[in-house]
Amino acid sequence: MLTLHTADASPGTAVLVDGAHIAAVGPYERLAAGHPDARLRRWPGILTPGLLNPYGPELLEQAYHPDPREADRLGTEPVFGERARALLAAGPSARGASARRGVQRMLAHGTVAVAGELRGREALDAVRRAGLALAGRPAALPGPAALSPVPLVLLPALGAGQSARFAVFDVPDRDTLVRDGASTCVATVVGGRLVYRRR
Repeated sequence: MLTLHTADASPGTAVLVDGAHIAAVGPYERLAAGHPDARLRRWPGILTPGLLNPYGPELLEQAYHPDPREADRLGTEPVFGERARALLAAGPSARGASARRGVQRMLAHGTVAVAGELRGREALDAVRRAGLALAGRPAALPGPAALSPVPLVLLPALGAGQSARFAVFDVPDRDTLVRDGASTCVATVVGGRLVYRRR
């Protein structure tokens, strides 16, 4: 089934998805006229190729992402340092659950690809199950390992035939996205599936 994604602030960059791949990218009016039976998903803000998070190992293997049931004791943000190492040392199930929660946080910030050499099976499994692409690290890393608001590494432009990986941010333009950060994400699509949608 075809799905047409469009965002209010970037109608010139609508994306027609066929299964796991992009069938076409172009102005919303043209794609809608050419595919009137496509399911429509209309979003606020801008549609982008999504983000590369260059800190895969730091966020998925060296940080501990608390379970909501641990919030009273650990808070809701990733835990780093000695405390994280102690929590991750509890075993493979703790590492796997933390990595899965870390991936979910990434998806909620428009991440569609991660970089850095992941060595642990648990982190690799979490990334692969989510359908995130693995990429090389940029030559210059853009600041500290953080999920938001910055650094942001935008991926290259979308095109027909590519895997359907992109994100939508509730901002009027890219300059505002850079200023306000990835927490403005309203939707993330990976492999043609809507893997995150802000409630």
